[in-house]
Amino acid sequence: MAPPRKTRRRSPGEGGAFSYMTKLRKDPADTGLRWFWKAPIRMPDGTTKIRTKSGFLTKEAALAAMQEAMVSGRKGTYVEPSKRTVGDWLDEWTGTLRHRPSTIASYRKNIRLHVKPYIGDLPLASLTSTRLTRLYRELEANGRRDGKGEPSGAGLSARTVRYIHTIIGAALAAAVEAEPPLLTRNPAAKAIPPSAQEAQAPEQHPWTASQLRAYLNWARGNSDLYPTWYVLAYTGIRRGELLALRWRDVDLNAATMSIQRTAGIVRNAGEGARIEEGPAKTKKSRRVIDIDPATVAVLKSWKRERGELSLALARPDALVFSTLEGQHLHPERYWRSFKSAQARCRETLGDDAPPEISVHDLRHTHATLLLSAGEPVKTVSERLGHANVGITLAVYAHVLPGDQKRAASRFAALVEEAI
Repeated sequence: MAPPRKTRRRSPGEGGAFSYMTKLRKDPADTGLRWFWKAPIRMPDGTTKIRTKSGFLTKEAALAAMQEAMVSGRKGTYVEPSKRTVGDWLDEWTGTLRHRPSTIASYRKNIRLHVKPYIGDLPLASLTSTRLTRLYRELEANGRRDGKGEPSGAGLSARTVRYIHTIIGAALAAAVEAEPPLLTRNPAAKAIPPSAQEAQAPEQHPWTASQLRAYLNWARGNSDLYPTWYVLAYTGIRRGELLALRWRDVDLNAATMSIQRTAGIVRNAGEGARIEEGPAKTKKSRRVIDIDPATVAVLKSWKRERGELSLALARPDALVFSTLEGQHLHPERYWRSFKSAQARCRETLGDDAPPEISVHDLRHTHATLLLSAGEPVKTVSERLGHANVGITLAVYAHVLPGDQKRAASRFAALVEEAI
């Protein structure tokens, strides 16, 4: 029998991995066993220093990380572990962004409610892809918060969790690119968020032409917001674009509408909600669209009514749709007004009333009716302001069955001819 092979002991200069116990564990099945590595690392200035890093679940993982650090040291690319916490870095990162105010406010809200309570106190350098994956599962199971920021007992949607993953990924990528770097690699790159299929957009519920006509006929004499819903349905613009529209953007003689801006809610912790205008969503979102004669007539009538109330409401720089004081309509209140109006419509029309939809579904209604009628996809894409035609095809593939029907008929004809 061959003698057992001796395990080579590491020399003092090679470093090693060592175990320890932690009490910081939530899972009852977690034994608390963790590993850390300790090794001499060559610094970018040419000196050698002993460095350690803890928090690994296995000895193998600790040793692999140690080897990566030692190789980086020899190449002169070693990054000192940052003493910042995840929460501190996220706060610093959001302060450097040049996105729209509403987008930054959304990032900060998700970070405050769904990231900091879980990993905000964790050292940035010890964050792993495994910990991020566990965070995503926790959010899906019990991540929803009530109005006071307390856990509600319900989980977040896969779409929201994937959005949070996008925020974290961008923040950690910035930490890698920082000067000096705060991370050697992005832990989010190997984390496992909900898939794109799981996080797909909610199902569309567009109205048919007859349903749209039924609602608008009812709304004409029953709501002051009738012109807003008419314009949304007949142009396909977004709610935020509608609420930022000014009379100088509308050429009633040329029958065109210039979409340049969008209005949204900015809500930061400790501050009241405010409505701010920003540039349109993308470069393609800044566009000029044609409007039909009926929509021109609706806008002319609306402008005349506004002018009779106050000349200031019909000036070129005035908002097309605003409060009586000329201020922006509140996007959330506007959505609720549409919801309550549909309820009143159902009370009046009964079974003849169209089914309830969201404000955004008016945009889907516009696109769906045009595509179903055979309008070129490129034309519809330009009206909607999509970044490219591919987005339009992906969003509205279910209303473009024409080619498949022709292909199916052609196949049947080929078989019949062969017979």
